[in-house]
Amino acid sequence: MSTSETFAKRVFFWAAVYGIVMLAPQYFLEGQLGRDFPPPITHPEHFYGFIGLALAWQFAFLAIARQPTRLRPVMLAAVLEKFSFAASSFALLAAARAPLPLGIFAAIDVLLGALFLTSYLRLREA
Repeated sequence: MSTSETFAKRVFFWAAVYGIVMLAPQYFLEGQLGRDFPPPITHPEHFYGFIGLALAWQFAFLAIARQPTRLRPVMLAAVLEKFSFAASSFALLAAARAPLPLGIFAAIDVLLGALFLTSYLRLREA
């Protein structure tokens, strides 16, 4: 196994672990989020839809971690997933429409997106 493949496996595995740990508990935090960051959630289908979709991506990351060379094309979609969340989060922060702590999670997604892109590019060279 090449160092590029090992790098990609580790990046995607730990990104998935982080994502599952951060996302799964949110299924039980709708009320708490409404109290901590008012107003309460008015469209729960969007909230739960986001959590479900984001959680599904974590399992895609686990699949990529198992076979990074074979699933290399999917890495570009994973980069888009990370950068689209970060871009929309930063836009909402700039418009004062989201709580400041969101910036931390958006920055983490920028880092993960960059690591995903690095994995993609390194596998091409290998």
